[in-house]
Amino acid sequence: MPASKRRIPVSQPGMADPHQLFDDTSSAQSRGFGAQRAPGGLGYPAASPTPQAAFLADPVSNMAMAYGSSLAAQGKELVDKNIDRFIPITKLKYYFAVDTIYVGRKLGLLFFPYLHQDWEVQYQQDTPVAPRFDVNAPDLYIPAMAFITYVLVAGLALGTQDRFSPDLLGLQASSALAWLTLEVLAILLSLYLVTVNTDLTTIDLVAFLGYKYVGMIGGVLMGLLFGKIGYYLVLGWCCVAIFVFMIRTLRLKILAEAAAEGVPVRGARNQLRMYLTMAVAAAQPLLMYWLTFHLVR
Repeated sequence: MPASKRRIPVSQPGMADPHQLFDDTSSAQSRGFGAQRAPGGLGYPAASPTPQAAFLADPVSNMAMAYGSSLAAQGKELVDKNIDRFIPITKLKYYFAVDTIYVGRKLGLLFFPYLHQDWEVQYQQDTPVAPRFDVNAPDLYIPAMAFITYVLVAGLALGTQDRFSPDLLGLQASSALAWLTLEVLAILLSLYLVTVNTDLTTIDLVAFLGYKYVGMIGGVLMGLLFGKIGYYLVLGWCCVAIFVFMIRTLRLKILAEAAAEGVPVRGARNQLRMYLTMAVAAAQPLLMYWLTFHLVR
């Protein structure tokens, strides 16, 4: 009897093997994953453009950015012009062009003006040289630092007497500034009334009048260390020194113009200028005492 032939089932394409428990989906997943990776290249998905990149790529946005930059540049130039009109930044830089040697020599001149001979301000091509090259040139560094130090020393003096308070310290600083402002305005008005043609500017006046704070600091410190006797001795010396300093400095600014104009030495206008110089110099010791006598007890 012929052997019976057993039929082996042939799997058709697309059909699973009947003896296989699970379907093989690896090839399908690999094909699907490959299909997803294909557009990105090198196996990475394609990156979508960011909003910033899309904004920069737009020609309209580029024009807007260029227009904004030009407006900012024009605004900066306009601000620089206007601020220089009301606040002379360029001139202020001249008054702060100092160094350590100049500060030391200037302080020595303020305390000992009696031995100094040449008080002329040096010029270079009709322009005064920087203060660090000429000890006779006015500066704002020493007056500004002296004013700040004076306020601090005043606070120290009030604290040692158990009288310190922020309001009282603010009153001390504001009163000193008020007196300085009144001095400058009074001198400018006097120069106008006397019709003095001088190169003495408002900043020069602030600088010269601010030198008295140096002597005020010395007087208060000596008063704290040695009492009333030390205060009066040091303040008296500084008052005489600032008087001599102001006389010898301002006479070159005020009386020299009169000599250049050919005004007689004994003329009425020249005498008024001499009185004005003496009055400005004499006001410095009075204010030095007025602003410090209540700080020493």
